[in-house]
Amino acid sequence: MKRLSSYLAFFLVCFQTIAQKTTKVEVDATKPLVTIQPTMYGIFFEDINFAADGGLYAELIKNRSFEFEYPWMAWKHLPEAETRFNTQNELTIYNNSKGNPNNPRVVRVDKRDEKKSLGLQNEGFDGIGIKKGEKYDFSALARLNRGSISLLVEILNSKDQVIGSTVLNLLGSNWQKIEGVITATDTDPKCKINVFFKGAGQLDIDMISLFPQDTWKGRKGGLRKDLVQLLADLKPGFVRFPGGCIVEGRTLAERYQWKKTVGKIENRQQIVNRWNMEFKHRPAPDYYQTFGLGFFEYFLMCEDIGATPLPILSCGLACQFNSSEMQPLEELDPFVQDALDLIEFANGGTDTKWGALRAEMGHPAPFNLQMLGVGNEQWGEEYFERYAIISKAIHAKYPNIKIISGTGPASDGELFEQAEKELPKLNAQIVDEHYYKEPQWFRDNATRYDNYDRNRYKIFAGEYAAQSSAVASPENKNNWECALSEAAYLTGLERNADVVYMTSYAPLFAHVNRWQWTPDLIWFDNLTSFGTANYFVQKLYANNAGTKTIGIKSNGQNLTGKDGLYGAASVDEKSNEVIIKLVNTSADAQRIDLNISGLGVKTNGKVISMVEKDLKNYNTITEPSKIVPTESVISIEKGKTMLTLEPYSFKVYRIKK
Repeated sequence: MKRLSSYLAFFLVCFQTIAQKTTKVEVDATKPLVTIQPTMYGIFFEDINFAADGGLYAELIKNRSFEFEYPWMAWKHLPEAETRFNTQNELTIYNNSKGNPNNPRVVRVDKRDEKKSLGLQNEGFDGIGIKKGEKYDFSALARLNRGSISLLVEILNSKDQVIGSTVLNLLGSNWQKIEGVITATDTDPKCKINVFFKGAGQLDIDMISLFPQDTWKGRKGGLRKDLVQLLADLKPGFVRFPGGCIVEGRTLAERYQWKKTVGKIENRQQIVNRWNMEFKHRPAPDYYQTFGLGFFEYFLMCEDIGATPLPILSCGLACQFNSSEMQPLEELDPFVQDALDLIEFANGGTDTKWGALRAEMGHPAPFNLQMLGVGNEQWGEEYFERYAIISKAIHAKYPNIKIISGTGPASDGELFEQAEKELPKLNAQIVDEHYYKEPQWFRDNATRYDNYDRNRYKIFAGEYAAQSSAVASPENKNNWECALSEAAYLTGLERNADVVYMTSYAPLFAHVNRWQWTPDLIWFDNLTSFGTANYFVQKLYANNAGTKTIGIKSNGQNLTGKDGLYGAASVDEKSNEVIIKLVNTSADAQRIDLNISGLGVKTNGKVISMVEKDLKNYNTITEPSKIVPTESVISIEKGKTMLTLEPYSFKVYRIKK
């Protein structure tokens, strides 16, 4: 009976294989169609989910300059008092506004008894991630007003054991930077740091800082290495920064002002992060922007990873979901000047004011800025009239700079339709559209730009992400259905590369314990990071874009979702390869009778596959490799081969011509 069951199962598989529908797919590699822009697949960065401070920016101390609304936030006095009151007044906040108006608060230490223990403890960002054997740079700005005081700096693991320390001495009454190196003897994601004051006297201290030495490119005070590497691996065509709604601010006073993010670190004026209390389900009252990661660092990172910088500037209109505060049109000059000065900062000679500052910061050569955005997600006449003034001024002085505008927060509806009518009147060049929709929408809209007016402005799909639950829902997951649906949608964007010039997923980063918004492309904790299934879909497109599109059809029609099959194809003129992307969103395997014109007698290539039978599955910090690409080889005779697309699969074929 057991043998009979085995025979029945075998014949059932054979019958299913024979009955399986075969789709004939024709790829014409002899006729390149339209150019795929080098900026086609890029990155959108916004400081949400602790993406900058506590994330990409490798500083490990939270509230290092005591400028949070409550200056002692993230700090404890040592020894811990029985009450919350500091009755001895040995550790107080001193206003140094005359010395540094941008960061006026410093800690004044009055150590009256040299035998008494006195110090500060910092909790870091959800703890401090420390790795055994790694070296960490401690620094602070301090001045000794009287007496003799030294600093004992200790790193404590989660068991309150000291796993590294250093001693620093102070000399003189002028502000000085004191530095030491700590080598860790243990690995722990939940460490703390103690700063003890030894001796007796009075000192002022500020900018207490701890950085790993193993940063991106080994830069002191630099960026977190693993996170930048994940970005570099995407081979992005551009990086859009610093947002996003961060650009707008809840009020104009809280908007992102790039001039406050350049120059010496200690002189950069921090502000509250607009995402700190935006969502009742994920409040983050300790979320601020120190701007240690500022516009210079953004430009430098873009250069490092070979991406075109795309800075976005305020148009004089605060977030319309919050205050909708507007700068009067007759007082818009500061916003216009910010745009002109930014171009000078990025591209100007060292004999210009802002070019000289760039050189002073360590980069005499220009950053080759080619485009910038005016406004983020604004809408209505208030936006259009401000955009018109700023864009006119930019093009009057810098006619070759491309300007990005936007259609508001949605990809359809009344506000979107209004933008579609008004932006052509303003000679819009590239327009940012955002898509936060359910997975089915992405599958249904692969034809969105097939009949788009080729004489209109170009499209920047600046923020897209399939939502597994609902927009801004804390229940959203980076599951395979979302990623697969995005893969299907991107076939339509690539097919219409003469219209769509840029695309980027959003948001980019999220700390696993400190997030406000899901889903996100890359997740991290204090020591590790991983790419989601969505990340690998984006990576496969960006790493396999090609230089020109070519036709890929079945029965003379584009592959746009019939029977769940989607496709796009291109040629890479640099490597002399044909690149085919096929997506199967159906629950059934599909046989593809592939015929590629323009190949040799026998050609070889590789197949990069993403296959997952459970649409609800997703990668996690503890299981980061549930859904990752795999590679195999392929051989094709006279341009013909039979392929099998497993259910719920995405495959990229690179074949030598």
